[in-house]
Amino acid sequence: MLVVDDNKVIRQLIRVNLELEGFEVVTAADGVECLDLVHRVLPDVITLDVVMPRLDGPQTAARLRSDPRTRHLPVAIISACTPYGTDGGAAEIDAFLAKPFEPTELVRLVRRLMVREEPPAPAGRREAGTAERAAG
Repeated sequence: MLVVDDNKVIRQLIRVNLELEGFEVVTAADGVECLDLVHRVLPDVITLDVVMPRLDGPQTAARLRSDPRTRHLPVAIISACTPYGTDGGAAEIDAFLAKPFEPTELVRLVRRLMVREEPPAPAGRREAGTAERAAG
């Protein structure tokens, strides 16, 4: 889990809430630091604030999506901005959580994103009946 927010108090709040639920959390202060860490940390989920110095959340999400090594990672925006205030970056993110948030909402969001974070199966390697099981 990689938590990215320029506000130290918010980073610590998110980290503590997730660690209490058993998640391993690494933090970064902005998008540049996130991109420096992501290949070493190999997180299951990344949370981004919108407004950050050097590289903001939507720009960071776009760079993560453009890199084949990180494009599959679930990305959530956690921000006081509205989801529509993310400068068109909505296509780059998987979820949005408004600040202030309840800790239970944060944990639920991260768990939901972790469950869906499985890289796509190679073409032609799918089990027969997968679509039927998923649909029904």
